[in-house]
Amino acid sequence: MLPSKLRQIKHLAQNVEPRIIGAAVRHLRVDEESAGQRLDNFLMRHLKGVPKSHVYRVIRSGEVRVNKGRASAETRVAAGDEVRVPPVRVAAPAAGEVPAPAREFPILLEDDALLAIDKPAGVAVHGGSGVSSGVIEQLRQARPQARFLELVHRLDKETSGVLLLAKKRSALTALQDQFRGRGTSKRYVALVAGAWPDALKVIDQPLLKTLDAAGERHVRVVSPAHEDGRRSITLVKVARRYAGYTLLDVTIRTGRTHQIRVHLASQGHPIVGDAKYGDFALNKAFARDHLGARMVLHAAELGFDHPTSGERVVLRSPLPEACRRMCETLPPP
Repeated sequence: MLPSKLRQIKHLAQNVEPRIIGAAVRHLRVDEESAGQRLDNFLMRHLKGVPKSHVYRVIRSGEVRVNKGRASAETRVAAGDEVRVPPVRVAAPAAGEVPAPAREFPILLEDDALLAIDKPAGVAVHGGSGVSSGVIEQLRQARPQARFLELVHRLDKETSGVLLLAKKRSALTALQDQFRGRGTSKRYVALVAGAWPDALKVIDQPLLKTLDAAGERHVRVVSPAHEDGRRSITLVKVARRYAGYTLLDVTIRTGRTHQIRVHLASQGHPIVGDAKYGDFALNKAFARDHLGARMVLHAAELGFDHPTSGERVVLRSPLPEACRRMCETLPPP
């Protein structure tokens, strides 16, 4: 082999980032916040970057021990338990991969149990599906000392407004139970195309979530007789009228994926700026004539019972300045 070729190979070898890094045996102590978790979920929290398949493999092999005894993936850990974690191989960041940037967001409320922020439009709540990082990853980077920080619920990437996170597992469980049991109140503000009928105040239509061939998620209205449709209820009230547009106050009784966007579009009044369920030509014209192209959907209010005190909490976020400016460009009816 030519010397120049050898030098080239050596240079490439020195500049390739290792895809795998090693780890030693670890002994983890289960704290109060982790008590009651399944063993597999407990490990995944502590073994960031380890493939799920490998986590289950070391559990099945008996290499993971709870208080020196074998345990299954379904085992519930208790406060004070000692979990032995064997050496694992953790995927190193790919060459050129940039870690999530550390970022704080405007805080609406924070205490020992929870954190409520005013999420801006254009930021996903978590990474995945082509998004390198979202709110949760950026907050964790900004708060490396935080022992626990998890999303309680989700907002679409282009939706702004109140977003709730838990700082304790007990708070996460209590708040998610409220969301599932409809113990929360949620109000949104949406700007839609056309003149919304005053008489149309309730949309009670089942929704069906599907994936297309490219793995893209879509939601559509289906017949009440559809066996896979999930009942979805949206309450609508006119807040203000403009020439060709209506600003709505929207309250949801169910929290289905893309519920507001699909329900409003199904009535012939898509949300302005909605690239998936809206009117492409209208969005383009609106962006040209009215100072912006963002989707005008804002989580304006969230009510819930505080997981520690039990007191009712109502958090409010004002309509973002960009949305206000867009509405100001619209002529009266």
